[in-house]
Amino acid sequence: MRVRPLTPAALAEYLAEVVAGRVPEGGWLRVAVDGAAAAAPGVLADAMVAPLRTAGHPVQRVSADDFLRPASVRLEHGRHDADSFYWSWLDEKGLQREVLDPLGPGGDGRVLPSLWDVGRDRATRAAYVELPPGGVLLLDGALLIGRGLPIDLTVHLSLSPGALERRTDADARWTLPAYDRYRAECFPEESADFVVRWDDPRRPALVVPE
Repeated sequence: MRVRPLTPAALAEYLAEVVAGRVPEGGWLRVAVDGAAAAAPGVLADAMVAPLRTAGHPVQRVSADDFLRPASVRLEHGRHDADSFYWSWLDEKGLQREVLDPLGPGGDGRVLPSLWDVGRDRATRAAYVELPPGGVLLLDGALLIGRGLPIDLTVHLSLSPGALERRTDADARWTLPAYDRYRAECFPEESADFVVRWDDPRRPALVVPE
């Protein structure tokens, strides 16, 4: 494989162009930008919105952080349990039911943009929105690959272990073993459709298979 350095803007433009070319006629494309919190995958997902809309595709942004389980479930084993963070924090069924399935085959395009407010530990009571056919879902979040979620295209932001440790806030260092387990069990760099080396977000590099 070879590595193709890009500016952040050029990377977003390139990925948006690829995504635009894969939207099925009369349907939707579900795209996940996967990466640790330290990689801020939402930043890249946000940057892809404008070029996709310029290309004529409606876009719905969703963050997996708005589909976490209630604290009573999420923190059942304590606030710093890496295994729970790895496998139990995300409300997979809620995300699939409210976002992914409606944009799949036979779906109606009716999406709930958020489900749970973690700060208040209560439902967001968000209103459903309609994503027209030809639209693109841009979902960002951590630990999304390997869960069996119906996602059409995945982008993984890869951080080396050293960069992940350096860029993870001190109060979140307890999550690092979860990312080690993720790499060992889900192989995101091998499983994702696109892998971006993200150690320095000012100088991302797209990994291109030869």
